[in-house]
Amino acid sequence: DYELCEEWGRLYPVPREDLISFHREHLLHLMEMGDMEKALQLLQRIEDTGICLAISEQSLDQHPNLAASHFLADYLTAHFYENLTTARRNEIQALYMGSKVLLTLPEHSRVNYSHLSSRPLLVLEQLLMNMKVDWVAVAVQTLHQLLAGQESDFTVEDIDNLLSKYAEKALNFPFALKDKRS
Repeated sequence: DYELCEEWGRLYPVPREDLISFHREHLLHLMEMGDMEKALQLLQRIEDTGICLAISEQSLDQHPNLAASHFLADYLTAHFYENLTTARRNEIQALYMGSKVLLTLPEHSRVNYSHLSSRPLLVLEQLLMNMKVDWVAVAVQTLHQLLAGQESDFTVEDIDNLLSKYAEKALNFPFALKDKRS
């Protein structure tokens, strides 16, 4: 049905908003099915960059699954970086990093942290609070790689400060002296 509608759109004039809506639904369907290759091909077939940008942003705002969010954030950053406002860039960059970190976690546990996908430092903090040390190690390594050469709302120093804060708390052992009575 999507292919037929796309062909119809090439043959007859379709209002811009209807075209955006149709392509957005098609894109979301492809990503829901896990077919990122066809999703990329769809975006590449759209000649009007304004329409492509609108479709990509609107699809991202629909909060698709984690892999789709990561794909769209990557696509928007790679193809429309200059067209985005600074605030939107930072938002998309944070979502890209957060989704990348979440994708490194075991699949069964991602759902517990997916609501934090646009806040990578909070994902890290939540992992620390839940004592998921092995996952924290992978998350920190992933964030270090992602931060290399990219601008972001936070830095490697912020990650180190967060780790130091929780390491200090882990070593803080409150205790009371007990009287030895016979």
